[in-house]
Amino acid sequence: MVGLLEGNGARVFSLREDTSEMDAFCFWQGPTPFVLLNGAKSGERSRFDAAHELAHLVLHRRTDISGSRTAEKEATEFASAFLMPAEGFLASAPRSPSLDDLLEVKKVWRVSVAAAAVRLHRLGRITEWHYTRLFRQLSARGWRTSEPSPIARETSRVFPQIASDLRARGLSVGGIGEALGVPPAEVRALTFGLVEAGSSSESLSVPELEPTQAVGRGRAELRVLPGGVRPL
Repeated sequence: MVGLLEGNGARVFSLREDTSEMDAFCFWQGPTPFVLLNGAKSGERSRFDAAHELAHLVLHRRTDISGSRTAEKEATEFASAFLMPAEGFLASAPRSPSLDDLLEVKKVWRVSVAAAAVRLHRLGRITEWHYTRLFRQLSARGWRTSEPSPIARETSRVFPQIASDLRARGLSVGGIGEALGVPPAEVRALTFGLVEAGSSSESLSVPELEPTQAVGRGRAELRVLPGGVRPL
């Protein structure tokens, strides 16, 4: 999902907020979409959050959705269908799946056990009684808050290239952070921990970094963003 977003021009950053209050958010800055994902979430949850934010970007770009439950429901349904397309997903799941069956399903589709159960219920594969039973079992095993057999978190394919490019130019990422007024530790937090953010006292001229095409389709772009953007 992160590679898909980046490959289509989105700038994807990570948040190091260990809280359940902020899963992810997105916004448009002119023609460029931005997505920020909570780095404290599981790999499965983060992929779903990325698909959820993609829905907001494509469905709600020109709509004020502040506090809209309808928009959130639409984004959740989009993410579920996008990550678990009906035909293929149903073909991979038993008619009356147990919790252990869903563990095998999640390995194929890289979603949480809970998301797999919800999707099967919405598609009519399992009854309301079966669905409720599965969630009781999920709670009993502690799998509502801690994902079993978690997958690795997806990370950016772009930031390591940016760091390499900066080093080739003789520039320090830590120095870039200082030039932008961003603490070095925050640089690392925003870039999935992939960019070393050592401090630097060297004088940097940020504008000399050449503007480029969308991320994933050319060289990376680094620029200061004006304030006042409104997250969706």
